[in-house]
Amino acid sequence: MNTTAVTRNSPIGGRRAVRSSLTEGAARAGLAARGVIYLLVGVLALQIAFGDRKKQADRGGALAEISGKPFGAVLLWVLGVGLVGMALWRLSEVAFGSVGQDGRSAKKRLLALARCVFYSFVAYSVLSFAAGSGGSSSSDEQSRDVTAKALDLPAGQWIVGAAGAGIVVAGVWVGARAVLRKYRRNLKLGETSTGVRRLVDTTGVAGGVARGLVFVAAGGFALRAAVEYEPDKAKGMDDTLRSFADTAAGPWLLVCVATGLVLFGVFSFAMARWRRV
Repeated sequence: MNTTAVTRNSPIGGRRAVRSSLTEGAARAGLAARGVIYLLVGVLALQIAFGDRKKQADRGGALAEISGKPFGAVLLWVLGVGLVGMALWRLSEVAFGSVGQDGRSAKKRLLALARCVFYSFVAYSVLSFAAGSGGSSSSDEQSRDVTAKALDLPAGQWIVGAAGAGIVVAGVWVGARAVLRKYRRNLKLGETSTGVRRLVDTTGVAGGVARGLVFVAAGGFALRAAVEYEPDKAKGMDDTLRSFADTAAGPWLLVCVATGLVLFGVFSFAMARWRRV
């Protein structure tokens, strides 16, 4: 007797199959939505690097770009729903565990919870923008406001400092995992051609390093704000990216980082296609 077929045909097996299909669809929609945002932010940062200082290279700027296109309102809702899918996927990992041998460990569940909270916030901001009730402030204004409120709390400097240090560590972790190609363990690359695997590695490594570098820089600015007790020293995505053009390398460092973010967007599309869920 085929026990696999019996399991699938049983009520419990049927519910698991439905849950698995829904989770997979949510994950792939969320990864694709993430790819759109990073791709647009990277393009906007490139435009800033080449002289268009009026652009806003963050999530708000990306959403504004989408809203100005034909069927932009529909696209915003689709993007928001996709990000809801990402949050639900991470929530399912909290409840049922993720793929891999240690997918049900407390460490993986805690990481999934943090991602669920983050993407829930991102989804809310996108849907609010789509509904016309949000998105008026840039990431820089939001960062300064949150930092100012945190600094006013008891032990506020320590809280902001710890948050900044955490973002720096997260950036190093993201970049190191990209360089070590840790993403490969979660991808079904055996189904792909050599050319596709090269594309995945190029976008995964370069994109992950660029993303990690942005995290490290943003965390460093938060640390500076804590040490100097100056909330204006904290920077959101837009100001953090612009700061790369103010280094000795000039705008070319921003070009490199922005290109990396575009590549991370492409890598997210590859994840949406070949990620094990």
